[in-house]
Amino acid sequence: MKDKYYDKLLHIHTMENKKMVYPESHHYNPYEPTPYSALEKLTKNYSFAKQDSMIDFGCGKGRLPFYLHYFQHVSVTGIEMDPRFFSDAQQNLQAYKQLIRSENNQGTIQFICGLAEEYEITAQDNRFYFFNPFSIQIFKHIVSNILKSVEDAPREVDIILYYPHETYIQFLEYDSPFALWMEIKLKAYWLNPDERLLVYRFSNELI
Repeated sequence: MKDKYYDKLLHIHTMENKKMVYPESHHYNPYEPTPYSALEKLTKNYSFAKQDSMIDFGCGKGRLPFYLHYFQHVSVTGIEMDPRFFSDAQQNLQAYKQLIRSENNQGTIQFICGLAEEYEITAQDNRFYFFNPFSIQIFKHIVSNILKSVEDAPREVDIILYYPHETYIQFLEYDSPFALWMEIKLKAYWLNPDERLLVYRFSNELI
């Protein structure tokens, strides 16, 4: 019910296709949007600042970018490698702009069609979201890109994982300077321990 409610509210269409579309490479996973219930829980427990810049790797049709831009007024960039989903996100963006054109929303929202590991992290990007979009090899590459960016422009950065894969967790906890900052357990956590959000933080002050 929430899928239909929020999609209608935001003037977008982000629900899964009836027929699952699988990427050609085994390094990438099929499209599955984050449940709106998880996004509600995230924004109730995790504080966003107006100057935050969120990068959603494997954004699909753009559900998370639209939700955070509308309700949290932060800047969001969605990275999507599949041209079909990128096209859907762009169509959603045109409809969404009609919704917000009279509102004073400070953040920006955009979508980029390309490989996640090739996205050049900017000095403003400080929040990074993953819903198991690809293999651990690509995830490691992106974390390396994030850390290189932090070397050039020191700042606090967070990695947010939904339904976190064990390989992601092990890498962040044992082979990276990121530390677990927050765990948000979702309603179904007691039936499925993977139903949670984990926030890993890197800050020079934590070293």
